[in-house]
Amino acid sequence: MTGSARAPRAARPRVKVCGITRAEDAQLAVRLGAGAIGFVLWERSPRQIAIRDAAAIAKALPPFVTRVGVFVNLPPDEVARAVRDIGLDAVQLHGDEAVAPYGAVGARLIKAVAPGSDEDVERALGLPAAVTVLVDAVAMAERGGTGRQADWPLAAEISRHRPVVLAGGLTASNVADAVAAVEPWAIDVSSGVEKSPGVKSRRRMEEFFAVLAEIQN
Repeated sequence: MTGSARAPRAARPRVKVCGITRAEDAQLAVRLGAGAIGFVLWERSPRQIAIRDAAAIAKALPPFVTRVGVFVNLPPDEVARAVRDIGLDAVQLHGDEAVAPYGAVGARLIKAVAPGSDEDVERALGLPAAVTVLVDAVAMAERGGTGRQADWPLAAEISRHRPVVLAGGLTASNVADAVAAVEPWAIDVSSGVEKSPGVKSRRRMEEFFAVLAEIQN
């Protein structure tokens, strides 16, 4: 296995609330403690948001909240344009794309992986150090947001060697176990705090962050 020392991570996992389509949901997420807000810019997603709407929500966010755009196999020049138009801080590549062509899009890179084997773990560990690894469940058609759980043991193996964002089916009922099992640098929640795709539930978000507050103390 590549590497040997456990990767350094924050004392507590950061939280990205993804699939945001409404300003009020973004504001609530930030008030509850989210450090990042995700906008899905893939036309086949039920959580897709238009660039102009994402830009309006992003502009209203506090300055230290990370604005993340989620893309699936979109050409680098189009991603770069969205980065500029929305004001994105990070780009999450959630398709089959290689990361190298996206190095000049003007934002930090996150690469989603869905490991199912030791070979997949090795490939994730082989990504450039400047690229953040996001571990999600296998979802070839939906590309995330399915509510299915990622492979925690394989995610933990990656997390031993480099910072990991853990996604995939996280809810208030399992996030404490997920954090204990994987020790991620950050966690990414979408469907687990929704009442319908792209529409967040205040109750579910409050419950989710309440659990995090308990396990972080």
